[in-house]
Amino acid sequence: MKFGMKFNFGQVVLAEVQYTDTFEVKTRPALILFEEQGNVVVAGITSNLKMKGISLTKQEGMPKDSVIKLNYIFTISEKMIKSFLFNISKEKKKMIKDELIKKFE
Repeated sequence: MKFGMKFNFGQVVLAEVQYTDTFEVKTRPALILFEEQGNVVVAGITSNLKMKGISLTKQEGMPKDSVIKLNYIFTISEKMIKSFLFNISKEKKKMIKDELIKKFE
């Protein structure tokens, strides 16, 4: 992606992600939560449907049915974002906001 591009809540992107238990970095889908000064806060997305989270289907734009993992939130540099995939719906955005608010109560 172009350095300096603006990222917005609800965009699904492919990004280089470092795993928490290793130093391995892989390109994985992620959901943009917000961006500020080149730092992008994202939620990880997995195709492991046994994981807890909010579903994201092929019909919505994913290559495979997947889960947005709101328990896997991290900050990456905008330089780690490789490509834009699609925007999630307003309804899905509301679901995510509601779930995140519950985590802070």
